[in-house]
Parts: sequence; structure tokens; C-alpha cells
Amino acid sequence: MARPVLRTRLCDILDIEYPIILAGMGGVATAELVAAVSEAGGLGVVGAASMPADEIERQVRRIRDLTSKPFGVDVLLPSGVAAPAGAGDSKQQTANSKGDAGAGPAKRPLEYLPAPYQEFVHNAEHEFGLPERVADEAFSQGMRRLGQGDFSKKQVEAILELKVPVFAAGLGNPAPWAAAFHAQGGKVIGLVGNVKNARRIADGGADVVVAQGTEAGGHTGRIGTMALLPQVIDAVAPTAVCAAGGIGDGRGIAGALAMGADGVWIGTAFLVSREATWPDLLKERILAATEEDTRVTRLYSGKTMRNINNPLIEYWESQKLDALPMGMQGIVSGEIMAGATRAQKLELLMNPAGQISGMLKEMRPAKAIFEQMVAEAAQIIAEGLQRRVTASV
Repeated sequence: MARPVLRTRLCDILDIEYPIILAGMGGVATAELVAAVSEAGGLGVVGAASMPADEIERQVRRIRDLTSKPFGVDVLLPSGVAAPAGAGDSKQQTANSKGDAGAGPAKRPLEYLPAPYQEFVHNAEHEFGLPERVADEAFSQGMRRLGQGDFSKKQVEAILELKVPVFAAGLGNPAPWAAAFHAQGGKVIGLVGNVKNARRIADGGADVVVAQGTEAGGHTGRIGTMALLPQVIDAVAPTAVCAAGGIGDGRGIAGALAMGADGVWIGTAFLVSREATWPDLLKERILAATEEDTRVTRLYSGKTMRNINNPLIEYWESQKLDALPMGMQGIVSGEIMAGATRAQKLELLMNPAGQISGMLKEMRPAKAIFEQMVAEAAQIIAEGLQRRVTASV
């Protein structure tokens, strides 16, 4: 049987067969999932938000062992994070968390945060029966890295050195790096949640702007995809635009293309793929969820993030604390999640997912998910609309 044809200019820009990009989901979109999507004809993107440079290199080398197709790496690019009063600077935190000769026992990173946040963590540990953490456990290190400018800079330098075909910024403006990637033949993608940032990223040299609506899982904004997408397309023309948020099957892809998008950026539908690297319990929570079972919270990273709702999110929201800046808030959530992992209370973990969760019914290989989307979208565009809609010009 012939492969379906579904092609836009995005395919030419990124050298892919189908205009579908795997969202760079941190901790989930790793080598096996990325390679599976690229092999199927889309663009797989590594979610490297908290990955140090050496882990990015390991992931890239593994992907190149699995596929010769194009792929990308996604990181977060904060504009700068000021530590809250009493937190101390990052160098001092690092030194203190490791401890040094004659300095006494290492402190928990939490102990450098303002008192209300220390109290919140201790109360949450008691509320959910979690073991109190010891200093510097590996689980929370990734969360603490978020928002650290030097860390992000090293990530991007590694991606450049590895000559990754596509660089994606899931947060922040990739403009300072665009020329360097273009000089070696790479492409640059930036995600936005409003028109102002879309213009800024397009003006900064991005090859593709992803307009992500609030329906999306993970870090997300306040505007719905259907309202945001056409406004971004108009604002950044002729720059290519992809739609994200609320797209989980071929119907969503066909709808986005009909609205003028050049392609789609899809995350949640692949969260329940067999290749997604996180616990089956978290996949099962998505499969069990309805469209109303997600909630936007700042608990986990300090930025607005849509997750499957859970008792920890409810507890955080009930305390009426303002989220700390990215990275510092990661200490708060990282401490609790490390305890939850040790206690096997995985339902308290960060579980990003979009409002399409109610559409998802089973775990399947990424290839099967991808191919069904493509076939459905191609059929709708080629035949389905003609059967259902009569139009003339």
C-alpha cells in the first residue's frame, strides 16, 4: 500500500516527509522516542530541559545510532533569574550543598530558600507521608538547573558542537544563537504563547515559530490554539508557523493546516507511546483522564504548566504561596518529588499532559500513533471534506 502524502513547506525547511514535530518533552522525549518519530517521517525532538551537556551528547549519539533522519534538541532559555532574598547565589548554593572540609554536614538545598517555602516542603512531607530528604539527591538536581543561565548556555554550546540539525527553544528567545546554527546549516524553532513573543522570535531569525495554545500540556500560556494560531500566522508572515495545543489526531492536524499552519507540534499523544521514558503509572493516569482532569500550576517549575491534577497540586494551590523563579521553585518541587519517588507515591510527580488526554485510550508504539495521524489527516484533506462540505468560489 502506498504511503499517504501530506506535505507542506515545513517538510522542505526541516527535510522531513510529514509536517509533524514531536514536542521536546523533558524527561520523556529521549532517544528511542525521538528516533521513532523521525524514522516515521516526522521530526523527533529531544526534551533536554534539565539535561547536562554530557547527557545531551549521549542522547544525540544514541539517536544517530538509531536513525539517519533529521532530529532536534529542545532546551529552555530563561532571560535571567534573580535569586529571592535569602537564597544566596548559585555558586554558594552549589558549594554548600556539596559541603566542604571543616564546614560541617551538607545542607539541603531547601535550607537556602525563604522560610515559607521550607515550611511548605516540610508540611507536604508530613501531609503525604514522605521521607525527609537528605542533601543533594540526584532527583532534584534537574529541577534546580531550570532557569540557570550558565547551565542553558552550556547546553546550547553542546548542541552546536554536535551539529544537531534542529535547535528548539521551548521557552525563551533563541535569537542569540540563530546565526551560529544557520552558519552550520541548522534550523531554529521557537515556541510562543502570544503574538508579541511570536514577532520577537521571528525577528530574531527563527525558521519556524510554534504557536502553542493553552490546551497544551507542560509549559503553556493563556490563549486557546484556535484564537492564537491565525493571529501568529498573520503577525510573522512569511515565517513558517506550526500549531500546538489540543492536537492529538489526524482531525487536529487537518484543522491546523486548514487554518494556515505549516505543520504541527504534538506532545501529549506521544506521552503514552511505549517509547516515552517515564513510569507506566504516569501514562496510565493520562489514559484514565478526561478533558477536565488537567490543571495549570506553577508548583513544579515556577512557570505555568499544565499537568494531570493530583493531591500535591491541590495542596500547593491551597497554601496561596507565590511561585519562586524558575530553578528556585524547582528546589521546592524537586525535594518533594524525590521523597515521593522514594515512597513510590508516583501520583504526586509532575505529570504534564494536555486537554486531549480524554482522547487517548491505549499505549501504543510511537510509529503506530504517528502513522494513524498521518493517514487520518491525509484522508480528511483529500476526501473527507469534499464529502461533508459543499463550497464554491
